Amino acid sequence: MRLKVSPKAAQNRVGGIFAGSEGAALKVGVTVAPEGGKANAQVIKLLAREWRLPPSRLHLAAGATSRSKTVLIEGDPGPLLAQLKRWMNGDHD
Repeated sequence: MRLKVSPKAAQNRVGGIFAGSEGAALKVGVTVAPEGGKANAQVIKLLAREWRLPPSRLHLAAGATSRSKTVLIEGDPGPLLAQLKRWMNGDHD
């Protein structure tokens, strides 16, 4: 999953799609500063909570020091895709 991350945001949130020159990416804001991997860890924690996945299934695959990141999601693609579709349709509770 491609991400566009905003560190030091007003709140932790996943919000919308960013259409950039490299293609579409999910916008993610985290309140922590990008120091010592803290923002990356918060991104993983936030996505795991939003998507109802164990954080151990999410791994930063690219972009450790960039705002553009790629996260690898481990697991069986069928149930994972269904879960992400539910999330995109507003099932965030």
